[in-house]
Amino acid sequence: MRVVLQRAFGAACTVGDDITGGFDGYGLVALVGITHGDTPAIAERMAAKTWELRIFEAELSAAELDLPILVISQFTLYANTRKGRRPSWNAAAPAPISEPLVNAYTTALRNHGARVSTGRFGAHMRISFTNDGPVTIILDSADWTALAT
Repeated sequence: MRVVLQRAFGAACTVGDDITGGFDGYGLVALVGITHGDTPAIAERMAAKTWELRIFEAELSAAELDLPILVISQFTLYANTRKGRRPSWNAAAPAPISEPLVNAYTTALRNHGARVSTGRFGAHMRISFTNDGPVTIILDSADWTALAT
């Protein structure tokens, strides 16, 4: 599982003419990619890491500041661009696997106390936000396995 966290000041997700989620003021935008082998336990751990990561002023977390989070499913985080000019999406899990795990991540954030809004899984979305800092952090569950060995 990969999550690209962006500290933001204001964010919105639009599908067609509908605003599906977003926030005013400070918060986090979480772009979430799922790969083969990801599990609900990984989604829970990633949610806890997202909520507790100290990336705001004075080394505070979204949890400590009670900040909102906009979660956007993004299979393109698993693009393989090693060969040619066309990305391969083979590492991205298909929708029947991805959608429940993105939902598990969102539910886990809410269970931790986060106010979460979302995009619409599988839809063409327009995401707008102002990156604050700028601060962009990449969380990858594959890094956890590497540290365990």
